[in-house]
Amino acid sequence: MTTPDEQATADPAAADPVAAEIAAGYDFPGPALEFGSVVHGGVPHPAAQVRVPLSMMNRHGLIAGATGTGKTKTLQLLAEQLSAQGVPVVLADVKGDLSGIARPGQPGDRVSKRAADTADDWTPTGFPVEYLALGGLGTGVPLRATITSFGPLLLSKVMDLNATQTSSLGLVFHYADSAGLPLLDLKDLRAVISWLTSDEGKADLATLGGLSRATAGVILRELVTLEDGGGDVFFGEPEWDTTDLLRTAPDGRGVITAVELSELQDRPRLFSTFLMWLLADLFEELPEVGDLDRPKLIFFFDEAHLLFTGASKAFLETVTQTVRLIRSKGVGIFFVTQNPTDVPTPVLGQLGNRVQHALRSFTPEDADALKKTVRTYPKTDAYDIAETLGALGTGEAVITVLSERGAPTPVAWTMLRAPRSAMAPLDPADQQQAVAASPLQARYGTPLDRDSAYERLAARMAPPEPAPAPRRSPAPERERAEDPAPRARRRAQPEPADDGVLGQVLKSSAFRSFARSAASALGREVTRGIFGTRRRR
Repeated sequence: MTTPDEQATADPAAADPVAAEIAAGYDFPGPALEFGSVVHGGVPHPAAQVRVPLSMMNRHGLIAGATGTGKTKTLQLLAEQLSAQGVPVVLADVKGDLSGIARPGQPGDRVSKRAADTADDWTPTGFPVEYLALGGLGTGVPLRATITSFGPLLLSKVMDLNATQTSSLGLVFHYADSAGLPLLDLKDLRAVISWLTSDEGKADLATLGGLSRATAGVILRELVTLEDGGGDVFFGEPEWDTTDLLRTAPDGRGVITAVELSELQDRPRLFSTFLMWLLADLFEELPEVGDLDRPKLIFFFDEAHLLFTGASKAFLETVTQTVRLIRSKGVGIFFVTQNPTDVPTPVLGQLGNRVQHALRSFTPEDADALKKTVRTYPKTDAYDIAETLGALGTGEAVITVLSERGAPTPVAWTMLRAPRSAMAPLDPADQQQAVAASPLQARYGTPLDRDSAYERLAARMAPPEPAPAPRRSPAPERERAEDPAPRARRRAQPEPADDGVLGQVLKSSAFRSFARSAASALGREVTRGIFGTRRRR
């Protein structure tokens, strides 16, 4: 392969002074990820390279652009290079077209031409991938969370509760935490609310001054709707341990965790909130590390607009706080969406690295979004950014990142390199085989249903078992026959009482086996973190 100086001699366009000046702003001495080559005057200049320092990847970023402009391939390109440099990656595979990252790509004329235009020594390469599937829906190791861990704020987002209902749900969680009632799945939370709205639990309800019986009933109906819609499979045990996202392969490359979401495209509110739970859990569990030479994890949040659509003020404030603070724990977040305006301004202001693919202006709203996008870029004399954003081809982007000293780099119209892995879905049989061979499958593959709030409340509602009769010394047959006490005791045994609302739902002879464990039901209150998610101790 020729050197950049040789390329500049062979290609007069490589000596373009504007392209060279732009590339000088990306000439970092430390480890970096390669985007591609500067485009100026309508042609790419292979000697002028656009890069991002590896140490700046935890300053977060945005990958935006219209459908079909190459956002997913940009995500794939960055994930590959991060893995190659030993950094674990989490990505959301919404359409199922990123699963091929485990397989080497196929050479061809288009790939060869792109490699020449971007000075890339392209080699087909597969990467270590772990496939996850929410609740096991799809081909992947099941990804579950307990209700207790998920917390009231994220669950309210899933159920589209208003501010009052969200606050009330928080009181329900507080009651369950204080009363030692573990909320592991939806039936546990449904049982607690049913208890609080029953005649038997009204005394407990009275202690929660901000929770009315009517609001609790609304939340209960939303829970039933979520459960009837199949939401029960996403909550339960074994719960995912987010430290399993921080793995490296035996060869030192970072493991790419692909959360397969193609089966859940019709439930965007659910899967986007679940991805936020993963981030929140990472935030709570990871220690402060400050600025590192290499981030501990990079999280690509695809279809990011789904997270913010219809979100409450409290939810948006908490997302903003998470994005702002998680950087110091070595985690970088890249939001992937169609338009920068999909991301709220407070969050957008935290994203130091920008990869903007083509924006189309078909409507007045599109035109307004384009103007807003242009204003967020550093000033440049090299391009008319508004015109450039409309003229970008597939696999091209306008880029600016943070340099190693934290300053924005010059705006660069960039021809992006081609990914080295397959740019197509993995064969389903191969993916299934990879999931079956995963060391995580034995740990998370089989669902558990432990003793939790549902069983403990059922045991509380069950009638007490009769006390055993005292042992008596043997007596003559005639005495025992004349003694009416045993029959009287049998007649004195009360008939089972009506168990009330919850008892009618939960009553079963199986529940009585839990009565003996009811004495251990009380436990210490759960400590909750930034989203009301559980903090492990």
